Amino acid sequence: MISITKNKWSWDNLVKNVLCLTHPDKSWIRDISMTWTQRFYAQVLTYGEIPKHVAFIMDGYRSYSEKSCISVQESYAKGFDKLVETLQWCLHLGIKEVTMYAFSLHNFEQTQEEIDVLFEELKTFLEERDRLNELGICINFFGNINKLPDEYVKLFTKSMRITKQNNKTLLNIALFYTGHDELSNAFNQISNGIKNNDLEESDLSVELLDSCMYTYPSPPPDLLIRISEETRLGDFMLWQCSYSYIYFTTVLWPEFTAWDFMFAIFMYQRNVRSFIRYKLPTKKLSLRAEQFVENVRQNRLNSLYMIA
Repeated sequence: MISITKNKWSWDNLVKNVLCLTHPDKSWIRDISMTWTQRFYAQVLTYGEIPKHVAFIMDGYRSYSEKSCISVQESYAKGFDKLVETLQWCLHLGIKEVTMYAFSLHNFEQTQEEIDVLFEELKTFLEERDRLNELGICINFFGNINKLPDEYVKLFTKSMRITKQNNKTLLNIALFYTGHDELSNAFNQISNGIKNNDLEESDLSVELLDSCMYTYPSPPPDLLIRISEETRLGDFMLWQCSYSYIYFTTVLWPEFTAWDFMFAIFMYQRNVRSFIRYKLPTKKLSLRAEQFVENVRQNRLNSLYMIA
């Protein structure tokens, strides 16, 4: 059952809210790609608990290409169109942070042609800066920066700078990323901190490890949606998703619909109380550890901006 926590329930209030969201003069979201019926049910969902941070593992491009008898490039193009749609659905529900798993370090096993197609589509998406600014989307990237070609680092950094003032939704794009690589990097950072006397053994904690991840300072996802027929995490945010609700769907990413998305939200609302109680309270870092974390984050940003 959906718990009603935000507003006093009434049929008139619900209809009024839906009409406001669908009226062209009342909404700054354009071409929202949701039917009136979908918007109605989306409004019903807002009377329950909406996740603050939703992560997606986008998959199924090759399967969709074969199924639809289209080229891989067309499949990726439809996938990025779906990304724009999904962002609009998230904005519609008031979700403040979205993370997309765009490219894994394991994806190097794909053909160079497929990798080139993916990055060309990503480039096209990022060049729609006016659209991103109109939607109020702030762009962020995380992953193994050292693996990124300079031309793309420059593009990503420019996108981050141009959209940094936007505050409707933060879009994290994970590139050249795996959970194992992230953990290894965090351990190395902390180990070097101890060797250089920037940290002491008494500073070691779960919170310090959290703060040395690529994803810092973003909170862990409340909901992770795994697209395609796979029922595995694919080495994505292994540490952060310890207490996330994970929803698996067999739908291929280019075929993902607003109904699929809303059902995932509904399942999260049904189960949120059963797993949220297991989250442990966080402990405050020492001043020395806070300074170390800030230096690690600043060095990561500087490595981006130096290339740009």
